[in-house]
Amino acid sequence: MELMEAIHNRRSVRRFTDYTVSDDELREMLEAARYAPSWANTQSWRFVVIRDKNIIKEITETYSDTNPARKCSFSATALIAACADTKLVRHRGEEERIKFLQWFMFDLGMAVQNLCLRAHELGLGTVVVGSLDHEKCNNILSVPEGMDAVAMIPVGKPEPRDAPKPAPKRKELQEFVWLNTFHEQFKQPE
Repeated sequence: MELMEAIHNRRSVRRFTDYTVSDDELREMLEAARYAPSWANTQSWRFVVIRDKNIIKEITETYSDTNPARKCSFSATALIAACADTKLVRHRGEEERIKFLQWFMFDLGMAVQNLCLRAHELGLGTVVVGSLDHEKCNNILSVPEGMDAVAMIPVGKPEPRDAPKPAPKRKELQEFVWLNTFHEQFKQPE
């Protein structure tokens, strides 16, 4: 599968078959996450692979009541907790080096994107879940001080569909790209 094909065709999946995701498949996904870039190479991401159905149930019960990912998380044979070491990316030594002190979110996002794209390439489905009680998840997973559970990623084999859904409508480049300053839009060739 070519990269742009994966980017164009990957979708959030909320319905899984009873297929059991293998440890090898999970390792391949996590290996892809490992190669994400990060600020000052801090690699602030941490992942917890959850197989225990009781823990999956506890985590899923922290989701908001209206979260559509509840059902697929209950049925997933693996749930990946995407966590971040929140103290690593604020400083280098004692000096604050960046304006946005939650840069770990950017780094974690790139690692999660790599993970989800690799899952798609392996024929698996994922959805990134962020509407949950983070403190309860931290407690359930025994997340150490200075780290936080940021998102949950249920993983499974997507239920077969008649036809893949097309991508949601995207903005055109000229709607979000400018040239040199915000005074001139970056134009597409005519």
